[in-house]
Amino acid sequence: MVAFKLLAAVLVAGTATAQTFRRSAACPKLGCVYPPDQVDFIAGQTFDIRVEVQAPVNGSEAYNNGVPSPDFTLQIGSKGSKLQDVTKFFGIKADAEVESYNFTYFEDLFAKEEGAATPVNVLAKSYRNIQLHQPGEYHVVFTYNNGMQTTATWTVLPLPKKPKAKNIIFFLGDGMAGSMVSAARLLAHKTINGKYQTMLKMDEAEAFGLQMTHSLDSFITDSANSASALFTGKKMTVNGLNMYTSTGNAFGSPKVETVFEMARRTLGMQIGVVSKAYIADASPAAVCTHTSQRSQYTAIIEQYLTGVSGNYSWFPWQGVDLLFGGGAENFLPGPGNGNVSQFDRWAEHGYQVGFNNTQLQAFDNAQRALGIFTRGNLSTWLDKNVYPDTLANAIQPDGTQGAYDQPGLKEMTLKAVDMLSTRAKKRKTGWALFSEAALIDKEMHVQDTQRALGDLLELDDTIRATLEHLKKIGELDNTLIVVTADHGHGFDVFGSADTKYLAKQTTDRKKRDAIGAYINSGLSDYVVPDDVLATNHTVFTGEQGSGFPVTWDPRYAIAHGWAAFPDKREDFRTATKHERIPATKNAEAGSGYFFNPDDKPDGFGMTGNMDGTEAQGVHSLVDVPIYAWGPGAELFRGVHSNVDIAFNVAAALGLGRNKNVTTTYQK
Repeated sequence: MVAFKLLAAVLVAGTATAQTFRRSAACPKLGCVYPPDQVDFIAGQTFDIRVEVQAPVNGSEAYNNGVPSPDFTLQIGSKGSKLQDVTKFFGIKADAEVESYNFTYFEDLFAKEEGAATPVNVLAKSYRNIQLHQPGEYHVVFTYNNGMQTTATWTVLPLPKKPKAKNIIFFLGDGMAGSMVSAARLLAHKTINGKYQTMLKMDEAEAFGLQMTHSLDSFITDSANSASALFTGKKMTVNGLNMYTSTGNAFGSPKVETVFEMARRTLGMQIGVVSKAYIADASPAAVCTHTSQRSQYTAIIEQYLTGVSGNYSWFPWQGVDLLFGGGAENFLPGPGNGNVSQFDRWAEHGYQVGFNNTQLQAFDNAQRALGIFTRGNLSTWLDKNVYPDTLANAIQPDGTQGAYDQPGLKEMTLKAVDMLSTRAKKRKTGWALFSEAALIDKEMHVQDTQRALGDLLELDDTIRATLEHLKKIGELDNTLIVVTADHGHGFDVFGSADTKYLAKQTTDRKKRDAIGAYINSGLSDYVVPDDVLATNHTVFTGEQGSGFPVTWDPRYAIAHGWAAFPDKREDFRTATKHERIPATKNAEAGSGYFFNPDDKPDGFGMTGNMDGTEAQGVHSLVDVPIYAWGPGAELFRGVHSNVDIAFNVAAALGLGRNKNVTTTYQK
């Protein structure tokens, strides 16, 4: 009998207060197969297979006093052919070793409140670095526990006839729902008799679609599993980065190759990652890192540089070509990285290293580069351009207060395009860039509407500038541009608010009288650049251009709301000194989060609808938009599942392979 390792692990791939608890992700029976049923693959995409036999000690699924049978088999075969043992089918010389671990879970909230946990003992095998090259349907049969079976059907999609695009830019508006796009358009573009005189660049896309954001085992997704779905074509569990959640540690679960990694491996493409978040955050990390726990920041930084370590690596990754964003704290010496400065280490690997916009713009376009410009996230567009005094609170990478010389999304993206195209031209390859407007999501979480919409408009401005720049350097016809979101927030505009009247009222009920709906909503009071000379509005100083309002705090502001929010007060005005903090802990009121007394004290109270342990709003179910330009743009029209995006990218770039291909990459 295999001895069990003792692991004090509680399996919670979602939040600890999930309404429905599950024993294990995508595992309907006591035998688990990963990748699970109904999974599609790019021909030649690399992935791991893992099977688990689970035996709960108690509860409704209790089996054999918690002792799983050590005898289990995994068979696979293409449709219509005889099933073969997995080792024979893939030509594996020796069967995988049996692993063991255990975990506990609660069957429901009642069990959790009573502390009635269910221990589960597990036996498992993993088969690493597998590829299926022949398009078609495959059947997988896992037999365990004296005749029990779990089956899965996998499909390898057809090979592309020929590539459509040489390069790709993947813009991600993190958390960007269609209602936010509508609100941003209202703020920044003038209407006459209800007709917009100018439009967002996203409104002019050659192709438009929608995508559904459900994850593997929950219909509300986080940024890790949703970005993983976009880049691997596989739905993951909350917190999982290109890796299924199936073991008690962060790196032992089965991984899947992303389209960025496959483009590097099979085409030798140059890869760049740009984000306004700390760069170890989930969305940028999903480009090329693998862990079932998105919080493994040290490992994520290491994987950007050297790839997945040990026996999990399928080719010499050799590092991204450029990495721009925030999060300097994750590069500083610490226990997790051997107390070695990662800035020094990246420099030793041949990277230029810069810490502000001046240094970014001075980078040699032909050399690889690491640009980390703040600790934590970069500052929002609104703080950088409208309320620059707030930059005194931003922290430079060396720990100095006042990060004034930060790049914006546009500066980072355009520089990245120049560097990648320069390097690719020399090496006769294509290139792939991920560029994330991350702070749309960060600010929507804290209900800071104006900052979120400012960064959405910055994304739109960046898209416009990028398209113009691609045309200027002769790469527009070679480059597919995709813009989408990983999930949305339940946000919308429902009227206008007279903020002056609201502030003067003394009761919450009277303050709500300031909201005008339907005909009383009136017309937008936000002034755009063309209107400045014809008004008496005060215009902020700072860099801007068309596509941004020049008044961010008018008397008649948009009245907005969320499907999910904590206790808060609302006055619909812009927080000018710092991003808002809607809820804080209050020991006198009880456990959890309550109204922040310092946030919008003149507003009216709104009792939250979230679990009291949540200090912020959360993501929503809403479908999110897709915009596309260039060769292959037509693939993104219509309604898609989020996993379809990866397959459309693969089809446009011609990634499918009918045999194992690894291209020698030139640093």
